[in-house]
Amino acid sequence: MRNDRPAVVVTASRYPHGYASIRSLSATGVHTIAAVDDESLSVTASRHCDESVLVPPPSDIAAYKDALLGLAARPDVRTIVPHRPHDPYILSKYAEEFERHVDVVVPDLEKLRNVHDRKRLADAAARAGVAIPDTKLLGDVEDWRGDRIVKSRYNLLTDEYLDDFSFADSKIAKSVEHVSAGEEPDVDALRQKMHHEPIVQEYVEGEEYLFGALYDRGEAVATFQHEQLRGDSYTGSGGVFRKSVDIPALEEAGLAILDELEWHGLACIEYVRDAETGEFSIVEINPRMWQSLACATRAGADFPAWYWDVALGRQDLIEPGYETGVGTHYLYGELEHLVSVVREDSPLVERPSLSDRASEILQSCYEVPNFDYLHLDDPAPVVRQVRSELEGTVRRRLD
Repeated sequence: MRNDRPAVVVTASRYPHGYASIRSLSATGVHTIAAVDDESLSVTASRHCDESVLVPPPSDIAAYKDALLGLAARPDVRTIVPHRPHDPYILSKYAEEFERHVDVVVPDLEKLRNVHDRKRLADAAARAGVAIPDTKLLGDVEDWRGDRIVKSRYNLLTDEYLDDFSFADSKIAKSVEHVSAGEEPDVDALRQKMHHEPIVQEYVEGEEYLFGALYDRGEAVATFQHEQLRGDSYTGSGGVFRKSVDIPALEEAGLAILDELEWHGLACIEYVRDAETGEFSIVEINPRMWQSLACATRAGADFPAWYWDVALGRQDLIEPGYETGVGTHYLYGELEHLVSVVREDSPLVERPSLSDRASEILQSCYEVPNFDYLHLDDPAPVVRQVRSELEGTVRRRLD
């Protein structure tokens, strides 16, 4: 496609943050390109999406990398905004190849490893003097008397971190096992399920928060916070109902760990505010745009546009700041939350009543009618999403 405007590539998926980026970047006047592995995704129906390009799924990481590199080589493309878990890894590992064509704002591979490896992240948090749950490798745990969480050591399993992996073997490991006090799990089964030696962390009870940031070579450019009022599971996980906040202690904790890491690029830090101590305890850091990005952009924290400015060396144009008390919903995520109430079980988190939780969701949607996909000025994405889900339900019933 011939294009006379500077262009940006957004690696979009079924999650709503790609759409939030497309809306934001379109408003700046750039040519928006959605790189998708499914042309029926909602984002491609948006009037803000100037072009969509079909790429292989990130699970086929070699082909996915080559497709992104091909887009980077287009003369109109100026940068790629990372949204999917594989993106910062690919852009960092093959930085020399990508930087022949575009400017990307990602950390170098060693700094990236410090957040992908949750054991190394715990060490960095200790140096920075910020709270993080006690973290051990599974094989090093001798005392199971407290409530524990078992999860992947790495945000992304790759050949860079695991000796028995090849580049083509990369996996996203999302499994989280809750282990109640006094229960000793099947260690071998957990290793097999997670494809490596996972970590064990103490379980910290409390409210969940997000701290988002954009850094330029060790210096904070902009930050954002929101409280997660509901996740896509009743036990936690990605935020589907959130409200922007501004808490000095959370700002201090977020800046402290990113300064310690000498960060560069995007960072999404998930926190739990310890119900006993009030401390903000790090859950994980994701080095890319986050699922609940729409909450930030609606509140005025325009991270996609700011990323574009940093990539083009125009940091002086950025005026950080945002409005507090702004809430947004990811409607499909709210449905996933209700499904989790029916299907999931945790020994550490009490299951809510399905009817009560459904009533809470409806009430909050009425009181805070802001939605990630549903916009009156751009109705096509949500129409396509509803149609795709209905068609998928019919197909599953016929199979």
